Formats: sequence, structure tokens, C-alpha cells
Amino acid sequence: MRILTASDGALLVEADDLEQAMRLNLAWDGVPGVVERIPGARTVLVRYDPLRTTAAALAGVLAATEVDAAELPDAGEVEVPVRYDGEDLDETATLLGVSAEELVARHLAADWRVAFSGFAPGFGYAVSDDALFDVPRRSSPRTRVPAGSVALAGAFSGVYPRESPGGWQLIGRTDLAMWDIDRDPPALFAPGRRVRFVRAERAAVVASAESAGGADPRGGEASATQGAR
Repeated sequence: MRILTASDGALLVEADDLEQAMRLNLAWDGVPGVVERIPGARTVLVRYDPLRTTAAALAGVLAATEVDAAELPDAGEVEVPVRYDGEDLDETATLLGVSAEELVARHLAADWRVAFSGFAPGFGYAVSDDALFDVPRRSSPRTRVPAGSVALAGAFSGVYPRESPGGWQLIGRTDLAMWDIDRDPPALFAPGRRVRFVRAERAAVVASAESAGGADPRGGEASATQGAR
């Protein structure tokens, strides 16, 4: 890795790849003096309290980190009920050389984990163990993508937390509130968290959220096993 000074209170760590960035970000949970970690596709921004540590001391701790190559630390799991009726489902399947049914089956079966967040509050970039998912973005982005749209782009799957423009391929939708400032934590997709997509019709989505203790899947607490925060 390469460690650079980003500001008087932050270091930018450049990793070899997405996998290493994910592992380092999780491995640094609880490092003394660190107040925030912001992972990216190949970087981790580490903000620290200058009253508790120095840039040199923290850089030494970060550089000495050994990450487990076999298993990522546990950061909890969230279940996302999906109705696979997205506008781009058939076209995306064709782009990948599979049927729509196989695309859905493999999206459901894959082990997904949130690598990092961005684009909008609550939007998490989840990656999987299935090499099928390398999906080109739409040649012409939409000006309006509905909130709850489940989508694919590149190696990532994500859920739009609110209505916004977007160029990802839409394969389904969920009623879960991906971002809620009255919830702790507000985002369901936190870096490192496992994501399990499950097939559901509308009634099943509501029932799933209620069985997990959420009064309303469009707000409040959602269907998730939060685990570590």
C-alpha cells in the first residue's frame, strides 16, 4: 500500500485493488485515534484526531497491518427482498449471454458484500463472488430512476436510495428504505456488510420488514440483521 498525507487530520491509503481496500478498511476498525474511515474502489481515507495520534505514528500502525487473506471480518448482514421486474432485465441478460431467469438466479445466489459507499447518501456498491457480473452502464443514462431500484453496473450491484438520475441497468426493485436519518445507522448498505438478495412480491416485502421489527418498510427500521456497525 501507499500512504499519503491528505490534510492535517487525514491520511489517504492507496491499496493494490478493491479487495485489499475492503480488507484494510475493516481491519482498521478500532485503531486508536482514528475518527472515520472512508473506503473507495482502491483507497481508504483515514481521518484521525491530532490530539490523540500523529500522522507518522498512525501511518506506522496502518502500514504494519496484516489482513486475513481467507476471510473478511464480519460486518453484519442485510436482507433485501426484490421483485425482479426491472426495465433492463432482459437487455442486461442478453448483454451477459444468459437468460433473464439465469441472471436472476445468480443474482440471488451470489455472495454480495458492500465495498464502499458513494453517489448519494445510502447508496452502497456491493460486489460478489460471481464473475458473471461485469455489466456495462447504459449508453444513455435516465434522468429519473425510482427509489428502491435494484441495479447493476460494472462488477457492482446497488439500490437507489432515492429518485435520481442514473445510468445503471435496472433489474428489479425493493420497498426497503436504504437511507433513513432517524435510523441508527441511517444506511442499510454499510461498507463490509453482507447483502442477501431474496425474491419477493410486494406483500412479502412488507411482511419481511414487519417481521424484523420495522413498522414500515419505507421508513423506520428495515429488514436487516445489522451485526457490527
